[in-house]
Amino acid sequence: MTKKEKILITVKAYPTLSGKYGELVCTAGVREDGSWVRIYPMPFRRFDEYKRFAKYTWVEMLLTKNTSDPRPESFRPLGWDFNILETVDYKHNWAERKKFVLKNNIYDDMSILIEKANDNELSLATFKPAKINDFVWEEIDREWNPGKLESTLMDLKQKSLFEAEGFIKDFRIIPKLPYRFKYKFEDITGKCREMMIEDWEAGQLFWTCKNKYESEKEALEKVKQKYFDEFVSKKDLYFFLGTTKQFHGWAKNPFLIVGTFHPPKEIQKSFNFPGFP
Repeated sequence: MTKKEKILITVKAYPTLSGKYGELVCTAGVREDGSWVRIYPMPFRRFDEYKRFAKYTWVEMLLTKNTSDPRPESFRPLGWDFNILETVDYKHNWAERKKFVLKNNIYDDMSILIEKANDNELSLATFKPAKINDFVWEEIDREWNPGKLESTLMDLKQKSLFEAEGFIKDFRIIPKLPYRFKYKFEDITGKCREMMIEDWEAGQLFWTCKNKYESEKEALEKVKQKYFDEFVSKKDLYFFLGTTKQFHGWAKNPFLIVGTFHPPKEIQKSFNFPGFP
């Protein structure tokens, strides 16, 4: 079934390489009723500037169920003639954003989420950690998979997949992140978990800081300063969780953190009544 959908974009993960589609960005968002939608494939960085949209922007596009992906929220766009509508601002402690992002179920127990994913009831969710224990990283391969890289470069050379108007003709693949970032946290049951975060903003922050300070160690500490020190102390932190297609439906934990939702913490006002100190 094909339908024109209005989606508030809330997730743009760090770009990856696909053997079939080249460089892609995991993109997802919520409808006006708060339900989740995954949009794939989305060659975001190959769009010309005027077709690129920021997070928390409403977009309107023709979508159809992605029959090659069994996850219930997975849809694919029919063409690239979509409309970029208004951007939802962060005024009043992100009130307008909260109206849609926090409209439906907010999960706090990972075991419930994993059970629902394994029953194919969902593959995207908003999650509220009970406690954040740490933000860590590990070094990984610094170069893209040679097979996927060759396929992507061949596609760029032939310009066979995305020749339509609105695509960059002289395109360069994004550098691969040499580190994997992870949150260590507890859910409402007190169970400790460690989960990878694939937020594009975290990756971009690393590269920005590396270029500024010329030290990977200092760049990593700056990423932690924002995602752990600042987010834990000053933000009301939620995770956007998504399963990977490869592990959906059977893995012990198929979820990744594909984005964060971090409005400022609400300051509780105190009221003094006559006769009370």
